[in-house]
Parts: sequence; structure tokens; C-alpha cells
Amino acid sequence: MYPTLFRMTPDDRARYAAILKLLQHFGWNWVGIFSSDDGSGDKESQELSKMMSQHGICTEYIIPLIKNIENDIQKIRTISKSTAKVVIVCGSYTVRFHRLASHIPSVIGTITFIFPPSWSKINTVNQRDYKVVNCSFMFAWSPKSNLEKNIYNHSMFPKHLYDPILEDISLFYYECASPNLHKNYFVKKLFKLTPRPCPNSIDRSPILSYDSPLSIYANLAVHIMARAVYDMYMVKNKSKQNGFQHKLHKYVRNVNFMAEAKIPFNQMKEIPTNLILQIFLLKDNSLIAHVPISNLQGPDFVPKTFPNMSDPRFWKTGKAPVSRCSDPCLPGSRKKISFSIHKCCYGCVSCPEGEISNISDSENCMKCPEDEWPNEKKDRCVPKLVEFLSYTDDTIVAVFSSVSILCCLLTGLILGIFIHYRDTPIVKANNRNLSYLLLVSIMLSFLCVFLFLGRPVDVTCMLRVTSFGVMFSVAVSSLLAKSIMVCIAFKATKPGSPWRKSMGAKLPNGITCVFSLIQVIICVNWLSTNPPFQDQDTHSYQGKIIIQCNEGSVIGFYSVLGYMGLLAAVSFIIAFLARTLPDSFNEAKYITFSMLVFCSVWISMIPAYLSTRGKYMVAVEVFAIMASSTGLLGCIFFHKCYIILFKPDLNTKIVIH
Repeated sequence: MYPTLFRMTPDDRARYAAILKLLQHFGWNWVGIFSSDDGSGDKESQELSKMMSQHGICTEYIIPLIKNIENDIQKIRTISKSTAKVVIVCGSYTVRFHRLASHIPSVIGTITFIFPPSWSKINTVNQRDYKVVNCSFMFAWSPKSNLEKNIYNHSMFPKHLYDPILEDISLFYYECASPNLHKNYFVKKLFKLTPRPCPNSIDRSPILSYDSPLSIYANLAVHIMARAVYDMYMVKNKSKQNGFQHKLHKYVRNVNFMAEAKIPFNQMKEIPTNLILQIFLLKDNSLIAHVPISNLQGPDFVPKTFPNMSDPRFWKTGKAPVSRCSDPCLPGSRKKISFSIHKCCYGCVSCPEGEISNISDSENCMKCPEDEWPNEKKDRCVPKLVEFLSYTDDTIVAVFSSVSILCCLLTGLILGIFIHYRDTPIVKANNRNLSYLLLVSIMLSFLCVFLFLGRPVDVTCMLRVTSFGVMFSVAVSSLLAKSIMVCIAFKATKPGSPWRKSMGAKLPNGITCVFSLIQVIICVNWLSTNPPFQDQDTHSYQGKIIIQCNEGSVIGFYSVLGYMGLLAAVSFIIAFLARTLPDSFNEAKYITFSMLVFCSVWISMIPAYLSTRGKYMVAVEVFAIMASSTGLLGCIFFHKCYIILFKPDLNTKIVIH
């Protein structure tokens, strides 16, 4: 707002930022504040409290250090009951601090203070107050020693100072005896000083002392202004200096006393300086003050790290105090909103399912990515378990594979028997070509099981349902053709029956081809419009990713199953009606029983299929395929193989009566 304003003294907001960093470093979010009874204490405590509140640090109390005896008892009670173990002191130095703190045992034993630079004279306290300020911190401004050597000259002070202010300065800082004996006695009793005759000259004014950074900045401002005015005077016409105050700031910014001592104003027109973090320590019953433990540099005066403070000497209790209203919420939990007026007072609740917190005192939990899940402590996300019917991890896969291979070999063996005994009546009955086709389709149905095992991919997903749907449709169509041929054969035995013309191989082959082709058309239409694909189910089970096949088109999926069920139902009905017809090797009753087994398996599979997820759902499908295929194989062919191999005398042609 003011382009010609140059700050010569450090900005207290930088010190506030350093205090904030110190509190955060030790996890102190619950502090108290002492403020001096002047305007500086009120303003500083308000600004600091506001800044801390913005960063999640609460102020339990603000106690002004005023001369009010009636309020001292209440203040002592407040501090004694307080859980804040860190107290920040604001404003200018006042002896009221010692009078109040010395009456509170908890202050002496547990509380750690943080003092401002204006309290540097606290190291002059009486010995009985040493324990109060022991192990306390102070942020102090570092003096600019490189500027002092180039700016200041030695100042001479006369031996006898008649100015009252200079007299007090020489008495207090240099212990020069005053002509006023009462004043000498007062200084000796109060500050434990021993005034002595003043020397002929004093090397340097205490105002210019190296130990007083603010005095350095004050003198520096005077010298900068004088030098800037001189530089401008040398450049400008001496007689034309109107409006110089609007041009002077250019020379102030660039002023220098020597080539190596240029005043480095930054972009904010401030002189960068350092903050020193100091600590007061007791050693041999003496208070060692201004022991630097950290040098804070940079435009923000905020360090990235603080030094190791694990030394027990640095703390009143031997270790860093815990100054919190509530215990920190550990990773895996979050803060619970409470009705306290202080946001630092809260409870902790565990993160919900699927969420984590990886830092202490987290306000919100984070959701894990869809392919990850929280660990047991809920402090980090770990990859979800991938679930599918694995050849290496699931024993049931080995069982399915072994049974499928054995059944396939058994079907092949039966096919070989039928081919070898193809000219016997039991094989020739009811169209042996349909028997061959039925055995091949059952064999391929057993092999379809391997499309359901292992990690699914897009190709296997497209072949799964369509392959066993077509294979079963061929098998059921063959049985349907057999059932129809039984009925036609019975009717054709009557004299003059027109059904004799249908006794050839064309009708059963045509029935099988037509009804199987319909299923093929359904599958092709499904695959061409919205085919199945590999999908990952991350929601059905916590902590698992189910690798499964998405049907794509639900209509296509249930159309395949529905058509297969329709064929089975029609075949069952026709076979049931033809089961009592007299004929040699009439297999209608076996077809009826096989269709009953087939339909029972798939009807019972539907609720089990819909109520399971993941690999268990696939296992239900595999079991249904194997059970229905085994049912067809056993009901249709086992008794025939028994007659062929063990009862050959029954394998003869019998004339219908």
C-alpha cells in the first residue's frame, strides 16, 4: 500500500510462523498464553491465537499479567487445572510473570514457556525463579554483525552524566555509580548489581550494543536515510529538490556503506535477518541463557526441521511434554466431530470399510482405489486378492479336471464299443448315427468344462456358454429325434400306415440339424451384438477382485439356456408318452429318465447360480454341466454297454407281436 515504506525491524508475523512450526514439530496443539498488560501483549496474543487456530492449534486460555490481586487466585486455579503443558508469552517483559508463576507448582515442574525477543532480560531473574524459566524457549532476532562493523563508530560518554535517562542507562548497563546514593542502593538490592565509579570514557553506548538487535536496526535506519539523502543530493541539482520524498525510496533501496556491505532489501522492502531459537538451561544452580539450538533462515523464517531434542536436559520432566486436549488419532482412524468449543478436543473412530488414513489426526478417511483394499490396521491400501478358479490354488479345479478327463475317456470308450458292435441289433436300433452324434456331443460337453477353469479371458468368455449350449442342444436334439422315431416306428408297424415313408435316416437327421441350427443362430446373434467379455467385480466381496465373465447381453444368455430347456422339456414329454410302446430295445423310457435328470440338474442349478458369486458361481456351472452330461451318458448308454459286453445273448432281434 505504501511504496516508499521500508521495514527496518523484523516482522513479528515471521516469528509467529516459526512458533507455529515449533508447535507442529512437537505435536503441541493445546497451549496457553500469557500476555503483558500493555497494548503489545493484547495485539500479539490475538494475532498469534488467530494464526494458530487457522492451523489446528487451540488456545486453552489467555491470561493477562496485570496487577490485580483479586484475579490471581482465579488465574492460579485456571493454570493448575489446565492440561496445556506449553505456554506462549506475548508482549513486553513484566515482573508480574514471576510473581504469578512462582505460586503455581505445575509451572515449575511441567510447563514449557516460549518467550518473545523482548523478554531477553528474563535471564536476570532472581535465583529463586530459575526453575520457572528453566527448559524454556525463546525466539530472538539475530544481530547483523557484518553491518555493525561498517556502520558504528565508538561513542564517547562523559564521566558525569547529568541527563537522568543517560544516568540510568550508564547505571543499569555499565554499573556506573550515580550521584544519587538512594538510586545506587535501589539497583543493588533489586538487580543484585554493584555500582562503581564510572570510567573516563565508555566504549560504546548500550543502545548500540551488539546484544541488542533492535537497537542495531534503529541506528541502521538513521544511517540508511542519511546515506540515501546524501546520494540523492550528489546526483540531483541542489537547487531543485521539490518532491524529493517521492524519489528518495530509489536511493534507499540501493544504498550501501561499502561495496561489501550493501543493504539487501528484499521484494517486500524488508531487511532479511535470522531467527535464533534459544533455550534456558540450569547448570550448577546457574541459569545459562541464550543457548542457541537452531538458526532459522530464509524469507519465511520457517525451518524444515528442528534439531534433535531428545536430550533429557532440555525438558523439565526428562522428555518432551505432551500438550494436547485429546490423544492423537492413530493412522487407521479419523477425528470424530464433538460438541466441544475447541476443535482440538475430539474423539477417534475407525475408518469405514474400504477407507484408510495414513497420518495421525486425520480429519477424513480416504477411499482405496478399486483394485486395492485397506490392510487390517487401515493405514494403507494393499492390492485386493484376485479370485477365480485357479489351477494352482484351488483343489476343486484338479477334481473337476480329473473327472472331466475320465468321463471324456469313458465316453470315447463307449463310442468305440458302439462302433465295434455297430452291426448288432441294440446298436442299430433307434438310428446308430444319432447314437454316435450323441456320444460325440457328450464328449465335447465334458471338454467344455476346461473353458470355465483358469483365469477367464475374452475368448474363453465368448466360448463358455455358447459351446456347451450348442453341444447340449445337439445332444438333446438327438434324443428328441430318437423319441420321435420311436413313435413313428410304432405307428409304421400297422398295415397301410403312411408313416412307413418316414422311417428313413432323413427325418431324424433333419430334426437334429434344424433344432441344433436354431441354437447356433441364437449364439451367433448374441456374439455379434453384445458378446460376453472378461470383467472384474470389485464390489461383491470386500478385499477381493473377482475375475469373471460378464454375459454382455443378459437376453442372449438366458435365450441360450431357455432354448436348451425348451428342447429338454419337449424331448421329455415325447419320450414319456412313448415309454410304454412295445418294441425291441425301446429306449424311450431311458430317454425319459435321462431328461428327468437333465432338467432336475439345471432347474436346481438356477437358484444356486443366482445366489453365489465369483469362483463358486463358476463351480456351480461346471458341476451342472458335468452332472447333466454324466446323466445323459449313464441313462442312455450304460445299460446298452452292459448288454453288449456281458449279456450278448440278449443282443438279438425280437419280432414285435
